[in-house]
Amino acid sequence: MNQPELFYQSALTSVPGVGDVLIRQLMSYCGSASEVFRSPLSKLRKTPGVGEVIARAILHPDVLREAEQTQLRCEKLGIQQVFYTEKAYPVRLKALYDAPAMLYFQGTADLNAARTLGIVGTRQATDYGRRITEELIQAVQPYQPLVISGLAYGIDIAAHRASLINSLSTVGVMASGVDIVYPYVHKKTAQEMVLLGGLLTENRPGVKPDARLFPARNRIIAGLSDAIVIVEAATKGGALITAEYANNYHREVFAVPGHLNQTFSQGCNKLIRENKAQIYTKPEDVIEALNWDQPVSKTAPTDKTALALEFTEEESQILALFRQKPDWHIDELSWRTQIHLGKLASLLLNLEFRGMVRTLPGKKYQLN
Repeated sequence: MNQPELFYQSALTSVPGVGDVLIRQLMSYCGSASEVFRSPLSKLRKTPGVGEVIARAILHPDVLREAEQTQLRCEKLGIQQVFYTEKAYPVRLKALYDAPAMLYFQGTADLNAARTLGIVGTRQATDYGRRITEELIQAVQPYQPLVISGLAYGIDIAAHRASLINSLSTVGVMASGVDIVYPYVHKKTAQEMVLLGGLLTENRPGVKPDARLFPARNRIIAGLSDAIVIVEAATKGGALITAEYANNYHREVFAVPGHLNQTFSQGCNKLIRENKAQIYTKPEDVIEALNWDQPVSKTAPTDKTALALEFTEEESQILALFRQKPDWHIDELSWRTQIHLGKLASLLLNLEFRGMVRTLPGKKYQLN
């Protein structure tokens, strides 16, 4: 089947038992997504993490048929498929170990905006919580951040609506396909967001919201945000899961303190008490922490060097070679670095996961 590379990348995401990390492993081992599907069963079996069952699942004809249906639905609905190797893929997510291999996006927002802010909280928002949210949005409006939330009842939808009122681009990260807005009563707001912001998910069109998809959705909110503000939250729930992800990703986390006897302030108070969040007292807390009151650096977050993590000595050695020459065969890299092929493949996979290099056909790698 003569299809563009994106088609095969999409197909990889629909193989049962193949997650985001294994997708990268397969592409690293075979050279590209299309080469994965052209590989014989015997070769697929040898890929680390792939056994007989998964190898046969990859080559099952239903996988490509499903990819074709997904492609048609995306084209019909105006949904953009963004694979992790593409330049349009959010740089902030590329650096994360558990980033989605494929994103589905409908809208106009720049997912690599220079400034981003996540605002989340309880579905049972109080007038206090909504007011704090609206005041924060108004205060950050001059800095034009991309506002990110989860399109849920309560604080999430308050953040989206306040952003639209203040002409701020806002993205709703969904635990379903882009075409299935949940809750449905937010459909009108979602349509407005497509015009000024957008809808984003790792789920293909037609996927209905499911309890297990919400924590996965929360990691995307955390990963896309330079800072997360938890406005109101109980001691358990999605907002605290988002805060946990944000801490793991080394993002700034703020929590709005509340009444000691108020159920939906207890989660925020707990985060502050356990030093898992800074106390939020005014919008300037966020603005100053993110240096938004300073001129935007020439090395904005859209430049991967601004988000680069520390590299090991071996990773630095590999990257130094890529700066001498933009593409290398893995055997040549192994000879130049004196790193065993097995370990080198693992190091390259990690660098690819962080958006520094990309695979080419024939076991070649290129600086991204």
